[in-house]
Amino acid sequence: MLKLETVFAFLSGLGAFALMMLAVVSVSGRNLFNEPLRGYVDWIETAMPLIAILGISYVQRQGGHIRMDIVVGKLRGRALWAAEWLTTFGILVLIVALVWGSWAHFDRSFDMTRPMWSRDSTIDIGLPLWPAKLIVPVAFTVMSLRLLLQLWGYTRALVMGLEHPVAVPLVQSVAEQAAEEAAHIQGHDD
Repeated sequence: MLKLETVFAFLSGLGAFALMMLAVVSVSGRNLFNEPLRGYVDWIETAMPLIAILGISYVQRQGGHIRMDIVVGKLRGRALWAAEWLTTFGILVLIVALVWGSWAHFDRSFDMTRPMWSRDSTIDIGLPLWPAKLIVPVAFTVMSLRLLLQLWGYTRALVMGLEHPVAVPLVQSVAEQAAEEAAHIQGHDD
């Protein structure tokens, strides 16, 4: 799963880079030839799930999502693992509901009997929307697996009273975060 999350994060970054290149082509075409890239907004529309959602599990693995650690940061031991387990379980319930809903949204869009297998398309150049809609349930399914793995890690830490459990992002203090960022900038990170 580690490799899959890394590949998804890489593809997400590659999608962002491709959109930047598309912007350069569109602006250059408009300025040099008085003809912007046709369907530019359509390409952006279909690439947004790739950029915004595909790397979500990677960020969860790294503990990079925005957190409110005011209360949780003060907890230690089993109380911390219980709080982390509870919040992770809540996220899992939400993500499973999003997998179900996003799959239904994709299913309404996909039709093997239609041209380009699509019931709906973009307005300008008619790109099929089902590939973009498929990215969402796939990414959320991987996120669900990541959350299940983290629940296992928190359960194990809770039952065994572990100080440093496996398979979970650990809460860092502000000083630890600053030291890690400094090491990263200096090129001394792992």
